[in-house]
Order: sequence, then C-alpha cells, then structure tokens
Amino acid sequence: MSSDDEFAARWRDGDERALRAAYDRHGAAVLYLAQRLLGNRSDAEDVTQLTFVAAWAGRDTFDPERGTMLGWLLGIARRKAVDRLRSAARDDRLTETVRSQLAPPEQPESPERIVDRLVVADELGRLPAEQRRTLELAFFDDLTHPQIAAVTGLPLGTVKSHIRRGMANLRRRWEVDGAAFGSRAVGPSRAL
Repeated sequence: MSSDDEFAARWRDGDERALRAAYDRHGAAVLYLAQRLLGNRSDAEDVTQLTFVAAWAGRDTFDPERGTMLGWLLGIARRKAVDRLRSAARDDRLTETVRSQLAPPEQPESPERIVDRLVVADELGRLPAEQRRTLELAFFDDLTHPQIAAVTGLPLGTVKSHIRRGMANLRRRWEVDGAAFGSRAVGPSRAL
C-alpha cells in the first residue's frame, strides 16, 4: 500500500491526524485559489476553513482512484468560493433594493424650507415646556393623544389643549412670518 493510499484510508477512517496533514500539505494552495477567486484575504480564509470542514464532513466521498487529494480539495474550495460570491451578490442586491425603497431621492434643501424649519424650531422653543413636549411627541414621535397622556402623565384634555394652543401659536407666527417674507402660504407646515 502506497503512502497516498494509506493516507486516503486514514482520511476516510476519520483519523484527525490525516486532517491536520491534509491542511499542512494543501492549505496554502486552497487559500491561494480562494484569494484569487474572491480578491479578499478575509473571505479567502473563511472559504479555506469551510473547504476543510466540508471535506472532513464528506471524507467518505474522497476516492484516490478518481483524483488527488489536492484536486478534490480545490474543487470543494472553488464551489465554496462561488457560493460566497453568489451570497455577496445576493446581499448587495437586497441591500440596494432596501435602500432604493426607503431612501427618498436626495434633493438640496431650499432656502425657504430652511427658513420654515428655523421658524418652527424657534417657535417651539418659545412654547412652555409641557406644550412643546406634547407637540414634539405628537409630530416627531407620531404618538396619539392617549399615548401622549400616558407618557407625560397629563390628563387627556390637557394634552389636547396643549397641542391646540401650541398649533395656534405656530399658526400665528407662521402668518406673521409668511406676510413678512411673502413666500409662505398659511396652512399646515411640512417642517413638522
């Protein structure tokens, strides 16, 4: 029995020293192939590990009469690298799909929109703390009136009054600034 036949027999029998010997003999070649296919050292190392794990798990399929251990390992490595490339491409497509669905198109903010946001922020800063907090919870956190009452501990009627008075203050300020700048129409703001 030749040393290759003896090695193959030890390999198929599950001798862990045969696994170590296979890695010592062929690990560098498997890593080189994986790195050439993937272009990334980290992914190549992962594929090398996956190759040896898969080879060990399927060790009974190795047949020295059909080819060498190196050829068999490189075939496994090639399939694992292709799997990694396909998985990365699938992840990229998924990421791009999610981004395209969630992200609105980037548009530079108009000077009027910036002024609107500054007016709203300034007016919110002038409101009493409880009134400001109820408006922030309603418009920025998108809470309902009962939810705001639960969060703040205020009675529901008080929450509604704070929101109504706060909106009235914002509307008055909007009308004054709209008349001063001549660019805004009276009505609900998109800045909130």
